[in-house]
Amino acid sequence: MSPIRRLVLVTDFGDGIYVGQMRARLGDLLPGVPLVDLVHDLPPFRIDLAACLLPALVRDMPAGSIYVCVVDPGVGGARAGLLVQMRDSWFIGPDNGLLVPLVHCAEDAVVARIGWYPSVLSASFHGRDWFAPAAARLALGTDLQLCPLDPADMVGSDWPKERAAVVYVDRFGNLMTGLQATGRPRTHALQVGQRCLRHARTFCEVASGEAFWYENAFGLVEIAVNLGRADRELGLSPGDPIGPFLPLG
Repeated sequence: MSPIRRLVLVTDFGDGIYVGQMRARLGDLLPGVPLVDLVHDLPPFRIDLAACLLPALVRDMPAGSIYVCVVDPGVGGARAGLLVQMRDSWFIGPDNGLLVPLVHCAEDAVVARIGWYPSVLSASFHGRDWFAPAAARLALGTDLQLCPLDPADMVGSDWPKERAAVVYVDRFGNLMTGLQATGRPRTHALQVGQRCLRHARTFCEVASGEAFWYENAFGLVEIAVNLGRADRELGLSPGDPIGPFLPLG
C-alpha cells in the first residue's frame, strides 16, 4: 500500500458542529496526518448530484489520499460501508450510489464492503463514528474485514455516468453541471429554459452580464454570468435540468 499523505473530507454537512467532530476524531486517531476539507456544502441529501460531481472534484488531486465521503441521508439504515481503491487513492463512504460514478470512471477501481464496525456507533453519525475511524485503520494498516464487491452489485450501479442537470452552485452563483465538457461542440449553444447560451473559453471573452457555458477547471460543463450570478439570472438551483446542446445558426 502506498503511503497515506493526507485525509480528505467530502460532505454535505455545511457549517456547524459535524465537520469539527469528524476533524477532531481523525486528529486524535491520526495525529500529524494532514486533513483537507475539500467540500462541505454539497447539496443536502442529494446523493445523485454529489455522485456526479465527485469524479471531477478528485480528477486532478494528488495521489496518496484517503477520501472520507459522507452524503448519507440513509444513515443508520441497512446500507453498507464501502472502500474503493482507485489508482493510489482510497474512498470510504456509504453504499448508496455516492461512489458509483467514480467507479465507472476508473478502469482499475477495486470495491469492497467494510466488515469492521466500532464498538461504539451512534445511529445517526456514521461519518464520525464509523467512516472516520475506518479511514484511520486503513492508514495504519489495521484490518477492516474487507469483502470484495462486484461493482455491478453496488447500490445505484445502474446510475448514468453523467447528468444533464445542475449539480453544484458555487459562492459566485456559477452552476456546475453533471456533464463532461470533453466532446461537447464549442460551436453549439446550451439551452437553459427558454435561453440558448453560447460557449466561451473564459469570463473575459464575454460582455459584463452575459450568460455563457464553458469548460471549468474540473472538466465539467459550467454555466456562468460574467460579473454576475448565473443562479439568479437563470433561476436555477441544484437538481434543475439543463440542455440540450443546439447548433448555432
